[in-house]
Amino acid sequence: MKFLEKITLIIYSNIMLIISIILCLLIFRWLDYNVISNICYKAITLETPSNIILAISVIFILLSIKCIFFTSTNKEEKAKQGILLENQNGKLMISQETIENLVNTVVKGFESAEDVTTKIAVDKENNLIVYVNMVVSPNAVIKELSTNLQSKIKEAVKKASDLEVKEVNIKVKNIAPKQNETSNN
Repeated sequence: MKFLEKITLIIYSNIMLIISIILCLLIFRWLDYNVISNICYKAITLETPSNIILAISVIFILLSIKCIFFTSTNKEEKAKQGILLENQNGKLMISQETIENLVNTVVKGFESAEDVTTKIAVDKENNLIVYVNMVVSPNAVIKELSTNLQSKIKEAVKKASDLEVKEVNIKVKNIAPKQNETSNN
């Protein structure tokens, strides 16, 4: 939900709560009807309060129409679903999970990369940003490995989905411990 919609919902809820309480008090005769009618009469007949009430009412009417008739699907919600590609034949939705699996497959093709996790983000211009967290083997040349990974990931995503990867950010979490060879004596 957008911020404006949240605020509108909170305000509406509070107004409904106040009206419900007043109606209950009137029904149980714990509040005098004349008191409420005098407050309403003064609020409507005096110039300043009536102008304020009118302005607030118009704003609420417009917000109500917007919330009732126009659904809010922002780019963040669409990005969670995936990346939508369109052409003359129709539409294609590629989930972020699909691209993450593709990136994992590419990274696992490198012997020096171990324990890989990936995350895909889509920026406002629908550019892909790939985040790779991994553990590398002790004999890995990290700078060379990361450069090769970045280019291979960009190529693989472009080839499989025709999507451009803006960035490939690699984080080396750790270096895997050396596998001790057992010696026979």
